[in-house]
Amino acid sequence: MTIETTKVDKENLLYRLAFLTRRWRQVLDAAFQSLGVTDAAWRPLLHLHHLGDGIRQKDLAASLGIEGPTLTRILDQLIVKGLIERNEDASDRRAKLLALSSEGRAMVVQITGKVATLEHDLLSEFSTLEIDQMTGFVERLEMKLQETRARIKG
Repeated sequence: MTIETTKVDKENLLYRLAFLTRRWRQVLDAAFQSLGVTDAAWRPLLHLHHLGDGIRQKDLAASLGIEGPTLTRILDQLIVKGLIERNEDASDRRAKLLALSSEGRAMVVQITGKVATLEHDLLSEFSTLEIDQMTGFVERLEMKLQETRARIKG
């Protein structure tokens, strides 16, 4: 293997990881259609579940990597469907606090069940050691990316 080949493989790795992520989201989108939730709906539900009830709307937007007005439209739809509740923050009336409704919690259970099944199918051929190594690699890559991002924003 030449140095040039190694360089190309490293450059291609991040592209392939991004492509893999897009394809994974496509699989999830297709799986969640039977639940009646779209990409715009399931991602905020899962993020809210992981972040916990009582989170500010702006913090959920940051977690999702989307702008506030875009999230507002999505949340309005989720509120109409009865999956999310939005309340004023007693300490700052301009801020909105979000929580999953009981229907939202039930939807998250269905979503996470489908994710677990898909992950099992996808990862069943890999050993625990391989998965642990990949997890470690991704964690280190995330840390390096955060360092790079901070340096660029600088």
